[in-house]
Amino acid sequence: MSTLTRRTFLASAAVAAPLHSALTKAAEARKELKITGIQTDLLRLPSAEFTGDAIHDFGAASGGVVLRIQTNAGITGWGYSNFGMIEGGPRVVQTILEAEIKPVLVGQDPAFPKKIRSDLWRALEYQGVQGVTQFAMSVVDIALWDILGKAAGLPVYKMLGAVRDRMPVYAMCGWYRSNDRDHSQYKRTIDETLEIGYRAFKVKVGRLGLDDDVERIEVGRKTAGKDIRIMVDANQAYNRVEALRRGRVYQELGCFWYEEPLPPWDHEGYAELAQVLEIRIATGENEYNKHAFMDLLIRKGADVVQPDNRRAGGPTEWIEIAAIADGFGLELASHGGGPTDMNILCAIPNAIYMESGGKQKLVDGEALAPEAPGMSSEVSPDFIAAHKIS
Repeated sequence: MSTLTRRTFLASAAVAAPLHSALTKAAEARKELKITGIQTDLLRLPSAEFTGDAIHDFGAASGGVVLRIQTNAGITGWGYSNFGMIEGGPRVVQTILEAEIKPVLVGQDPAFPKKIRSDLWRALEYQGVQGVTQFAMSVVDIALWDILGKAAGLPVYKMLGAVRDRMPVYAMCGWYRSNDRDHSQYKRTIDETLEIGYRAFKVKVGRLGLDDDVERIEVGRKTAGKDIRIMVDANQAYNRVEALRRGRVYQELGCFWYEEPLPPWDHEGYAELAQVLEIRIATGENEYNKHAFMDLLIRKGADVVQPDNRRAGGPTEWIEIAAIADGFGLELASHGGGPTDMNILCAIPNAIYMESGGKQKLVDGEALAPEAPGMSSEVSPDFIAAHKIS
């Protein structure tokens, strides 16, 4: 055991002084956070096995944009916006970030996300307040909250005001697949889903006739058992008449919810369905802000609202959308899923599900909230290096 002498004390103090100074400067920088710049990477992902829904074919062109917002404190906020299809979409978002959004962000305090949202809205509204413009604004908001969580040393769901530290999840495993008329691939993915620990899954419907829908739902029920929840998702495939006709059948088959049967702008049609059908009507993945959700809910067009991280505006807007839905006594589930979604959902009292499908640790059908400071939105350097394009 060493003895503390005057010499060792002075030596230790000499080492500690610069460290203390550095820590003090870092703490001061955190008090006066400023955005100093942004960096983006454009990614292209290789072709994958075909999966489809009623109106989309996935597996070919896909990609995304990685965003890093830099600060004077050395804290970097990360965001990622991915595209399952449409090859040119990510490049357009990157251009908006670099050419239109960067000048608005630099010099701002990231602790003012609502002010920044307002500034971006004014800067970008002329070119549109939906579509890829909102994709860009949403990924910025995710990165801003990532900065704030890291500066505070807390996962964002605790900064937003946590209501839970885990979330029920369902698996998006019921895709259409090539050469699967006997449903062998479909049944195998259900079995794999149940082995991971999911207690609910979603089935795509609407690509073919109603008889095919019924067969897919019944195969899913027989494979999974009566205690597993099944949702159905029509991906905008129907008009009002067909949506009602098929919805009555899904309802009789005991499906938990009926998702996006109509185009997103047909709020009146959604209201008609919600009034007639007892099955939950779920929609919202293609709505772009709280104003669109407000109009949908004033018309009583949904029972479950489904914000999408790329479109709905990031944590700042999500929380407001959730509060509006809660005020109407309605439930919320994410479209898509991952750590960023979990950080938002765990701060929303009326949230009931996160969409997922990957291999992850589940406890009684629930995913655990991330505990790393920030949004857990970092993208692996190896992933970026493997898929980055100039």
